[in-house]
Amino acid sequence: MIVELRNVSVRYILGDFKDIGIKEFVVRKLLGNYKVREFWAVNDVSFSLEKGDLLGIIGTNGAGKSTLLKVITGIMVPTKGQALVKGDVAALLELGSGFDGDLTVKENTYLRGAMLGYTRAFMNEMYEDIIAFAELEEFQDRPFKQLSSGMKSRLGFSIACLVNPDILILDEVLAVGDAAFRKKSEQKMMEIINSGVTTILVSHSLEQVRRLCNKVLWLDKGKQVAFGEAKEICNRYEEFLKKK
Repeated sequence: MIVELRNVSVRYILGDFKDIGIKEFVVRKLLGNYKVREFWAVNDVSFSLEKGDLLGIIGTNGAGKSTLLKVITGIMVPTKGQALVKGDVAALLELGSGFDGDLTVKENTYLRGAMLGYTRAFMNEMYEDIIAFAELEEFQDRPFKQLSSGMKSRLGFSIACLVNPDILILDEVLAVGDAAFRKKSEQKMMEIINSGVTTILVSHSLEQVRRLCNKVLWLDKGKQVAFGEAKEICNRYEEFLKKK
């Protein structure tokens, strides 16, 4: 197994003193009016992936998809259960995430590479390919904050894909950019799949999930509805959406 989740749950506490401030917290405690609520963003999710699997995670907004990705990448520790991940993980969870707006495109490329654990020598070797794939040759010395959201996403996607991870995690990044770049991104995804990299993709495009993924995890309000073969789960999810 490359990725294995065992009964993973993530709980948020709502209304504690971090949300309302220490002064309001003390007043409510004195008045006996202090209450907290539990919110389970992910609730008892279990699945496993082998080398080369491409998992699509589907579900409506608030299903827990992004929280689950943060558990897999190690950003969050589950409240309950275990997340076992073997190998180097490259994750692109948000547009422009992990970049410094005041640094140049080139400096940010090396910074992101360092954050992913790659040596300067490796980044020197890969840099021109990364910039070429992102189509940012003319913007290398520009401050990152001057790039459009599409350009930022292209750079993040390019770094994540070209640094050769064992596990690649993408959250809605194939939905941005122009049609030509989306096509190129999907072609790169197929190369990655064929090279044996385990990939996890969150997408609202069922057509895209059907075309790219061999496994699908369906979440609804934090709970696991189904996990299995892509076509079957996508068909069930499509019927579910029609009834809403």
